[in-house]
Amino acid sequence: MTSLFDNVPLGELHLPNRIVMSPMTRVRSGVEGLATASMATYYAQRASAGLIITEGIQPSLEGQSNPLTPGLYNAAQIDSWRQVTSAVHVNGGRIFAQVMHAGRISHPDTTGYQAVAPSAVAARDALVFTPSGPQLAPVPRALATSEVPGVAESYATAARGAMTAGFDGVELHGANGYLIGQFLSSNANLRTDRYGGIISGRIRFAVEAVTATADAIGADRVGLRVSPGAGIWDVSESEIPELYGALLEELAPLGLAYLHVAASPEEDVIRGLRRAWEGALIVNPSKPGSAVPSRREDADRWLLEGADLISFGRAFLANPDLVERLRADHPLAVADVGTYYTGGDEGYITYQPFSHAPSALVAAEG
Repeated sequence: MTSLFDNVPLGELHLPNRIVMSPMTRVRSGVEGLATASMATYYAQRASAGLIITEGIQPSLEGQSNPLTPGLYNAAQIDSWRQVTSAVHVNGGRIFAQVMHAGRISHPDTTGYQAVAPSAVAARDALVFTPSGPQLAPVPRALATSEVPGVAESYATAARGAMTAGFDGVELHGANGYLIGQFLSSNANLRTDRYGGIISGRIRFAVEAVTATADAIGADRVGLRVSPGAGIWDVSESEIPELYGALLEELAPLGLAYLHVAASPEEDVIRGLRRAWEGALIVNPSKPGSAVPSRREDADRWLLEGADLISFGRAFLANPDLVERLRADHPLAVADVGTYYTGGDEGYITYQPFSHAPSALVAAEG
């Protein structure tokens, strides 16, 4: 019987278990988008996961969502991530960088640029974070047709930087209403050129971004995260089974490391993706917008449904030793919501293993 604690291959990696740390924004980078020593500790504390996927990392300043989120678009940022990858690897872990372009979920007060998107359509009633506090999402600038291939290529450029920084691979963030999801959308993407309209147009940007990244670093080092029908950041999708079926048909020949699916309101959508996708499938069982962390029984159920790996998000925040807690059936600590995005080490690297023993982290060199 398939177990969360089985060894499993993923591309050229060999994972010691099927438990994935899901990407989660924590706004702990430096003001210049640099990874920090505390970030290295945070990820190293969770290195027992079969795979860690980082918080979203912007591939350009224009693609930044919140203040104090990290980047991978200049030499200083790339160099700063080496302390993180080294710390994870020396503690026995494996780590992918999630590359995330925010698209219209950005603000000029944060980046100095007008947000860009498939179309000049703001996310309705959405508050985005800025240096002065939450503000309504602005009306973005619609990307010109000639600009779109360059933005798709920015994911590949960031992926090359990730390899230089020592990551084991990258995940493109196509979920939760950010730029790739905006192109897939039927209400955020009102384009009439080759990047909009019918399904083949709406999937084109995603296919170009993923293909460019696979060409840049090797497809077996590339994953894609999607969230069909999740409705996050005012993104709606029409013809969901057909849309994602067409997307996966285009991506299947590439031989990607995995497809990562955030739980959909309609579980049959995930089952349909499992049938359509022959490669490795990661499922995050937590429902969109839910404040409840994924549970062991949810994970076991999705393994029975055909998932290859299970990603946990909030459960990893207060439980750096989540793998062992699940293995031993120990109770899970509850994270302090008030410290999710406040900066500093409290509520970030201060959670202790179940035994409350001193940390056994190995110090990374460099």
